[in-house]
Amino acid sequence: MNNAAQFNIGEAAARSGVSAKMVRHYESLGLLPTVARTEAGYRLYGDKEVHTLRFIRRARDLGFSMAEIAELLKLWQNSGRASADVKRIALRHVADLERRMAAMAEMRDSLKHLADCCQGDHRPDCPILEGLSGHEAIAS
Repeated sequence: MNNAAQFNIGEAAARSGVSAKMVRHYESLGLLPTVARTEAGYRLYGDKEVHTLRFIRRARDLGFSMAEIAELLKLWQNSGRASADVKRIALRHVADLERRMAAMAEMRDSLKHLADCCQGDHRPDCPILEGLSGHEAIAS
């Protein structure tokens, strides 16, 4: 390893803000290169790996998929990259987020409508359950 500082997996996890389990997972996916090990078999991480883990964590926080993160990592590590390639991935992700937000808004509105139709009293009539079973909720 070329890095001066060396950390065990727990230290690397703490410095990057991801769990040790996720560090191992990212390594198994190839998002993080295989690192050197001590004679006892413990992984040794350096500043470069911690920086990569932070990159992955921030990308996950923004909802990027593992496949998108792999693409972004390759671009990040390639100084000859075209920023247009990075922008394309980001805008594709924004469009996906917008589709999912629209679907969630539709779910919210449907559930709110069913809840508004429910009297919420002691009677067994329940437009929410009727709506979930496929029957149309009838406004009272």
